[in-house]
Amino acid sequence: MTSEELLHGQIILLDKPLDWTSFQAVNKLKYKLKSEFNLPKKFKIGHAGTLDPKATGLLIVCTGKFTKKIPEIQDAPKEYFTEIKIGVQTESYDTEKPEILHQDYSHISEDFIKETLAKFVGEVDQKPPVFSAIKVDGKRAYDLARKGEEVEMKSRKTTIHYLNQIEIDLPFVRFTVGCSKGTYIRSLAHDFGQELGVGAYLTGLRRTKIGEYSIENGSSKYLENDFRFSEND
Repeated sequence: MTSEELLHGQIILLDKPLDWTSFQAVNKLKYKLKSEFNLPKKFKIGHAGTLDPKATGLLIVCTGKFTKKIPEIQDAPKEYFTEIKIGVQTESYDTEKPEILHQDYSHISEDFIKETLAKFVGEVDQKPPVFSAIKVDGKRAYDLARKGEEVEMKSRKTTIHYLNQIEIDLPFVRFTVGCSKGTYIRSLAHDFGQELGVGAYLTGLRRTKIGEYSIENGSSKYLENDFRFSEND
């Protein structure tokens, strides 16, 4: 990869680490590329689809003229490896907040879990988490929620294309989910728990695919802190 190629346009696949924001990941990469390739201050770079800090996996970064491809990539279907814990909830629907509302799940069978998951395949009405980057009256929902303010999130249509490779090791349920743009897996975990009647929250999330791009396309080149990236021609 040369400075001319980066300025013209490249698509770079990042394996985002846990507890990094997508913004931090792109800034880290931008700093490294600018210093290594002596790029100008106005070097164009951006990511196609935000990953939550508590999620890991595929984050696609576009440079130069390829930043125009960002909307197209964002619209592509996504795939995630998901881990959910049943019988308990959190306010954030993931591990950001402490566990609350513990409930007995001993009566929940594996067959019931699979039957319940099957209900979510197809078009569903989903309400995004309060702890999300969606703007409410011009402000990020998570900023309002972290200040203790009440936030009303509007439901919207989303599509779950498939749920497969289901593994059940109670209280944990793991599976691969393919979904449309705008799907919140945290909300899927919460809604799944409500449908079971015992609550649930997301304990692990790794994005593995965005459209034609896969996390498996990564190379052995690393940034600091084992932060992997590779060029995808």
